Amino acid sequence: MSNALTLDPAPAILIPKRPRTGRTKSAVHRLALAVVWLTVALSFLVFSEPAPSDALTMGLFVLLPVIGLFDGKRGLTAGFALWLVVAACLAISCFLARDAAEATLHSTVTFYLYGACLLFAGFIARNPLAHTRLVLNAYFTATVLAAALGVVGYLDLFPGAFDLLTRYGRATGTFKDPNVFGPFLIPGLLMALHLWLVRPLARGILPLAAAALITLAILFSFSRGAWAATAIALAIYGYVYLYSAERNIQRLKLGGLVLLGAGILGLLLAVALQSDGVAQLLEERAALTQPYDEGPEGRFGGQQKAFALILENPLGIGGQTFTHFYHHEEAHNVYLSMFMNAGWLGGMVYLIVCLGTLVLGFRHALRPTQTQLLFVIAYAALAGNIIEGYLIDTDHWRHFYLLMGVCWGLMASDTRVKRKARIVRDVRPVLMRAILIVPPSKRGVRITGRIPKRLPIPLGRLAHPRRRPGPRRQNRIVGGSI
Repeated sequence: MSNALTLDPAPAILIPKRPRTGRTKSAVHRLALAVVWLTVALSFLVFSEPAPSDALTMGLFVLLPVIGLFDGKRGLTAGFALWLVVAACLAISCFLARDAAEATLHSTVTFYLYGACLLFAGFIARNPLAHTRLVLNAYFTATVLAAALGVVGYLDLFPGAFDLLTRYGRATGTFKDPNVFGPFLIPGLLMALHLWLVRPLARGILPLAAAALITLAILFSFSRGAWAATAIALAIYGYVYLYSAERNIQRLKLGGLVLLGAGILGLLLAVALQSDGVAQLLEERAALTQPYDEGPEGRFGGQQKAFALILENPLGIGGQTFTHFYHHEEAHNVYLSMFMNAGWLGGMVYLIVCLGTLVLGFRHALRPTQTQLLFVIAYAALAGNIIEGYLIDTDHWRHFYLLMGVCWGLMASDTRVKRKARIVRDVRPVLMRAILIVPPSKRGVRITGRIPKRLPIPLGRLAHPRRRPGPRRQNRIVGGSI
């Protein structure tokens, strides 16, 4: 993999590499890690159902626990219990559905996604730093490939590309819906910007190019929800980066990135608006409401129907029942859909899971742990997707549960706060520093800052200080007589 697809360790605020312990991984261990990487890297291929990544994930359900790459931390037990409650409510609603077979199939897919969320959470908890790097690097690969295909399709760079890789005149890449394609790319954009921030300027060209490509793909998706989620994710990441930065040069670099990003975005928009088709579609998608939103059969009319059904059916109506019997499309609000599909209890628990992850995750994001900035990448993207759930149904988005699993795994396992170095001045007299020993509580990393350039004092002299040479006094005769 090239340097553009790796997360480098960085000084100060970045993540130090795990020290080598002399132990080597077995062939089975390495193979399992390779399968995990491949599973995440292929997550952008969703032309068919089930997708290739689904087949690999089913294998990981057996492989990871057997070889010891799954750790069920105490914090994950609560999440597992909450998902069980939602799953039980979905199962009950299947018996009440008008089409029980369709509702059961829909709920089975949901059960699988809940299990995948917990599987990746346990995998991350087993080795927070190394496994998070692995997952995010693989996801970065997936987003770059997906963005490249989306841009190639929208620009019709080879015969048939536009028909194959777009839908409704919007870039979709290998996805079925542009409203899923856009949000999928957000973590990759954050990782590209993260790499540019933590690397020297000379090594930040490739990440910056990847960020421009992903931004262009998100723009060509023409998804209002994806645009809003991207803005939310960037704001969260920028705030935490400023909060955790230890030097002003890091804050200045972020400010420069904001100005550079605004300039590049303005340039891309100026170029895109030269095309009449792009300009018309941008103007249409930038409006707050669309023609299909209004009326009894529009989006808002469907949400009114969904709300009425929720009040009438406390146990739910079953998955896919709303689209088959009451409205021609989904409710475009995942929380309304969960209240309809799983009943009052299931919908409330799902809402608690999402809001709880937002609140607890933000608190964890401000803690100076060893994986702080890696956690913020996943958390900021997840927060954007959770908020976007008010505009679209996200209950079957694979990347949504992957990001939630990463966040849960890090919150449950990486709880040790890094101790920041404190500046302690050396108050010993200059002439006495050679013989006055610093107490153990003031040694080590706490003595930081600018130290005068002088030769280090050998440890032996500190342990056994010698008397400074000086004029010898004459012998005195005490008592007696000569």
